[in-house]
Amino acid sequence: MENIKQIIAKNLVELRKQNKLTQLELAERLNYSDKAVSRWERGDALPDIDVLCKICEMYGVTFDYLTHEGDRKEKSMYTYRQENGNKIVIALLAVITVWFMATFYYVYQNMLFDKNMWKAFVWAVPLSAIVGIVFSSLWGKRSLTLTLVSVLIWGALAAFYVQFLDDNLWMVFLLGAPLQVAVILWANLGKKRLRKEKKGKKESEPNLPARIRKKKVLEPEKMLELPPEEGAESEAQKEK
Repeated sequence: MENIKQIIAKNLVELRKQNKLTQLELAERLNYSDKAVSRWERGDALPDIDVLCKICEMYGVTFDYLTHEGDRKEKSMYTYRQENGNKIVIALLAVITVWFMATFYYVYQNMLFDKNMWKAFVWAVPLSAIVGIVFSSLWGKRSLTLTLVSVLIWGALAAFYVQFLDDNLWMVFLLGAPLQVAVILWANLGKKRLRKEKKGKKESEPNLPARIRKKKVLEPEKMLELPPEEGAESEAQKEK
C-alpha cells in the first residue's frame, strides 16, 4: 500500500509540473486546499477515488497511469492523446469529404456543361461547419462548437448572398447580427451555469467548519472528526 502511495504521489507531481501548475492552482481546480495537494504529492495521504478520476480527466490520462512507474513515454499507452489524435483525423476526413464533393461537383459541371460552378466552394464552408459542430458536440468541445456555430451563421449567409449575387441581397448579412448575439449569450449562459455548479459544490457541506470543508476527507480509512463543542468538553471534565 505504501509503495502504491509513493508511485501515485510521484506521478501526481510529474503530471502537475508537466502541465505547469502550482499546488495552489491545482487545489483551486479541485476545490481543495494546497496543503491537501502537498500531502498527496508527499505520499502522506491519497485523494478520494472521485478526485483521482477528476485528476486523470484533467491531465488526459487513465487511472493506470497513476499506478505505474516509468517515464511518460513508457506510460504513453495510458494517455488519451492517441484517442484525441484519432478523433481529429476522423473529423478532418469528414471535412475533406465535403470539399471533395464540392470539387467533384465543380469539375462535373465544368466538363459536361461548361459551367463555372465556383459557388460550390462557398457552400462547402457552412457544410464543413455543420460537420465540425456534429463532431465537437459528440466529444463535448463546447468552446469549439460555439466557434463553429458562428462560422456556420456567417458562412451560410455568405453562400446565400453569392448564390443570388445578381440580386445584390447584401441586407441578408443583417440577419447575422442578432444570431451572433444569441451565440454570445448562449456562451455566457453556459459559463454562468458552470460557475454555479462549482459554487454549489463548495457549499455542499455548509455545516462544517471552513478549515474542515477545505480539507474534506483526505484518507478513506480515517473518519472525519468534528471538534467537540464547548458544552460537551466541560461535561467530560466534570465526569473526570
